[in-house]
Amino acid sequence: MKIMSSEFLTSVANKDKILELDAKEFAFVGRSNCGKSSLINSLVNKKSLAKTSSNPGHTKLINYFWVNKNENDRFLLVDLPGYGFSKAGKATNESWSDLIGTYLLNAKNLKRVFVLVDIRHRPSNLDKLMIEFLYYNQIPFSVVATKVDKIPKSKIQQYLKIITSELKIAIGNVLTSSSIDRRGIENILERIENDIK
Repeated sequence: MKIMSSEFLTSVANKDKILELDAKEFAFVGRSNCGKSSLINSLVNKKSLAKTSSNPGHTKLINYFWVNKNENDRFLLVDLPGYGFSKAGKATNESWSDLIGTYLLNAKNLKRVFVLVDIRHRPSNLDKLMIEFLYYNQIPFSVVATKVDKIPKSKIQQYLKIITSELKIAIGNVLTSSSIDRRGIENILERIENDIK
């Protein structure tokens, strides 16, 4: 898939303001600091389209980004709030989860959710709950194991087996990626392209 253009559209903090646009949507969700913003930047090949932060819990809003806005295959990338960072406070975490749930259940043009997990760590209980939620509500998803540049290539399959076992999913539904060396980016774009067709 060729990315011709990308631009920030808007941020939404309130579930009543969630957008309904005539374009297919691809959402990214995962624990805080799993690399969502970095992955989005890698997909569109821009360093600062989505804001990245070294502080977990930076994304507190739903952020929308146009891709190929003036083309026939235009679509939206949707960066959902990170979950599972307790320093944000219980009330804030609950409002984020409410925002995420409302979006996922009501986005009529949502084609796929990419659930990001850091390949170096076992999936958390929140990751497992997200997968169960997507299964239960029949929302198409793929898991993306991020930060593969942080481990030896010889150990990637070993780490992937842990992820698939913990999440109870097939290995074919797990993609790998690195925002540092761009490994796996084309595979994710290919999955998006197939969903657009």
